[in-house]
Amino acid sequence: MTRASQPSRRALLAVAVAAAATGTAGTAAAATPAGAAHTHAGPGLVDNRAWTSYADWRTGTAKGTRALEAARPGLVIATPAGTADYTDPHTGKTATWEYATWTSPVHRLAVPATEAIASWNAHTPAGTWLQVELTGTYSDGTATPWYVMGRWAAGDQDIKRTSVDNQKDGKSSISTDTFSIDDAASGLRLVSYRLRLTLYRTPGSGLTPTVWRLGAMGSDIPDRFTVPASTPGLAKELTVPRYSQEIHAGQYPEYDNGGEAWCSPTSSQMIIEYWGRRPTAEQLAWVDPAFADPQVCHAARFTYDYQYGGCGNWPFNAAYAATYKDLQGVVTRLRSLTDLETLIAAGVPAITSQSFLKSELTGAGYGTSGHLMTVIGFTAGGDVIANDPASPGDDAVRRVYKRREWENIWLRTKRYNASGNVVSGTGGVCYLYFPASPSAGQCEALKAVGVR
Repeated sequence: MTRASQPSRRALLAVAVAAAATGTAGTAAAATPAGAAHTHAGPGLVDNRAWTSYADWRTGTAKGTRALEAARPGLVIATPAGTADYTDPHTGKTATWEYATWTSPVHRLAVPATEAIASWNAHTPAGTWLQVELTGTYSDGTATPWYVMGRWAAGDQDIKRTSVDNQKDGKSSISTDTFSIDDAASGLRLVSYRLRLTLYRTPGSGLTPTVWRLGAMGSDIPDRFTVPASTPGLAKELTVPRYSQEIHAGQYPEYDNGGEAWCSPTSSQMIIEYWGRRPTAEQLAWVDPAFADPQVCHAARFTYDYQYGGCGNWPFNAAYAATYKDLQGVVTRLRSLTDLETLIAAGVPAITSQSFLKSELTGAGYGTSGHLMTVIGFTAGGDVIANDPASPGDDAVRRVYKRREWENIWLRTKRYNASGNVVSGTGGVCYLYFPASPSAGQCEALKAVGVR
């Protein structure tokens, strides 16, 4: 999220991963076959489930919503179930909204989880917004509360998109965008969940959000300071635009003090433009014309989480990517650089989250408690080619990092900080953005890493 030396808020979100199930640090379990449609436990430590099809949207429980049968199926408001008042905690403004809900069927996790992260793709025209909630069953047979995983709108005029703090029940809690078991060493796990989607609109307007994708990733990553070395298997580089967050330092400080903290939206913008999408001149009209790469400022504004106080909310970045025509965005975890090679071979770059000391990543020139960068390829020797936004200018963004160093800082769940204390790592977290209608090769690559 930032290359500052002090702990970032994002680093705190990974604490539960670092305390995940005890076990031998070693090769991730082999992939298991997919279960129901859109379900895949690919890496063996991760379970992804997404509702995307017309048939999917016709399951579950609808109260005022209906499934939209279209080239890109979705869920919309049909007849509102009622009205509700919402007081925005960031503006103090109270407004009345019509609402409708859709609750998914129970999904039983192929991997009883210590963590779960929801993500969604939607269109929310002005005058609309949505809320995503999660409830589940623990391995001891008790139930979680309904947890708010995000209140989101593509814009920022109707509500301020926000995570919700102070959600806990003594067994689990929500850290911004992540459900976490509080004491993973106890053996307690989340074994199943449901998601509830609430769509809101201005009363009497006839407007509606359209939700194309809703899902969650559950995972149980073992404690590990190191991971096994992978064998290089691909030499390929994708042509991805290069943007530096550093040239935006001090710009729009209301969005987490400006560009120094914008690694996530800067990385998101690179891949959005790789897929041929970008904001229009009209959408960028609010940005100071003296600023280079105004689309990075735009991405920061429209990924900003007003509760978290930053642009590093993982699902908000995925949702932002999906506001561009026919793009999807998901948050997941991968098991190895081999998985990244599979994606790159199919033309799908990835945004990865990692933390490291300056001495642990040769050539970076900095240390970080949490940072996002874009993997765009591999050299003939297997080293990682990354567009690193923590670079002094756009022309310096392309970096080559040593394979062994890079895979370890990305995939580990525990590490030592500069003071010698044990802190957390993110355990292979990444964002994937890809077309709403992927090619056959892209579908196979995504399926191979557990995403459909």
